[in-house]
Amino acid sequence: MSDRYQLVQTPARLELHDTHDPKVGAVYVDFVDGKAQHRRKFGGGKGQDIAKAIGLHKFKHPHVIDATAGLGRESFVLATLGCTVTLLERSPIIHALLADGLIRALRSDDGEAVEIASRMTLHQTDALVWLKTITADSLPDVVYLDPMFPERQKSALVQKEMRFFHEVVGADEDGDALLELAIQQAKRRVVVKRPRHAPALQGVKPAFVIAGKAVRYDVYLGKAAPQERAE
Repeated sequence: MSDRYQLVQTPARLELHDTHDPKVGAVYVDFVDGKAQHRRKFGGGKGQDIAKAIGLHKFKHPHVIDATAGLGRESFVLATLGCTVTLLERSPIIHALLADGLIRALRSDDGEAVEIASRMTLHQTDALVWLKTITADSLPDVVYLDPMFPERQKSALVQKEMRFFHEVVGADEDGDALLELAIQQAKRRVVVKRPRHAPALQGVKPAFVIAGKAVRYDVYLGKAAPQERAE
């Protein structure tokens, strides 16, 4: 990472700042207030597309590995819905932001946020390495992938965060290999989040698709789930 982007510990939280363009504001993780709070109160529960893709109408309290955790938003949603979530993030910078957000959630006065955050476990690691080394008795029910995709976004916030990610983390060049490995290691499903009109990851046709207005979820059956059928 260039010295353009710096981690800053403020009295409230850890933030990532763009020192060349301070007007764009900071990037940080907040699982208690703001959008996270709104999503858990009004997000639609198990009727959300991500819940359908994960299979929450079939599986109770699945263990999900979020192999591309980023700022942890989807992980928090899944934990809100009762999943046990293992977050994998290889960037030490993004991992530090996530760790700070989790600690603040666990220490907050919001009992619901504390309960949700307690279902989330964070590791700084490369998902390709992690998935290769997990033992048979700890295989996840679902592996969730949200690889970065270079698409123009309308939201200024999304533009800012994606620019930070591309600069700090770099390109996602191993998404294809990660998909193949995830399918081998998932007991039930692999779910890949994609922009609605983007090609399938690695050109591999999913078993089925849950599509929304802006994004879709491509669902692949894990190797240990031959009994599942397309929705």
